[in-house]
Amino acid sequence: MNSIPKFVASRTLTEAAWNATVVDDAAAHVPLLTREHDLLVMGSGQLIQALREHGLVDEYEVWVHPIVLGAGKLLFEDAAETETLSLIDTTTTGAGITVLKYEVAGAEPR
Repeated sequence: MNSIPKFVASRTLTEAAWNATVVDDAAAHVPLLTREHDLLVMGSGQLIQALREHGLVDEYEVWVHPIVLGAGKLLFEDAAETETLSLIDTTTTGAGITVLKYEVAGAEPR
């Protein structure tokens, strides 16, 4: 993890540490970055929504933890359009976490 390149999408940062490059316009940079890297977005609903709006998400990996919460953020809170997903893999960890991997219908294969 330390040695792989990281890209940080930010509207406010100009510099990042830990082998990272700041990207100020993700929708413009992602098509260029995917030519050389497999990209993974962790924990940013706003970034995912921006990438979805530009058709730049080809796969989702959803981790379902065996915990019931009384409140929280919706996974696709601001989704304006419907996307069709196909389940391509399921894994359950020893801790009971279920990892669901979905492919976006119509996305170009990687």
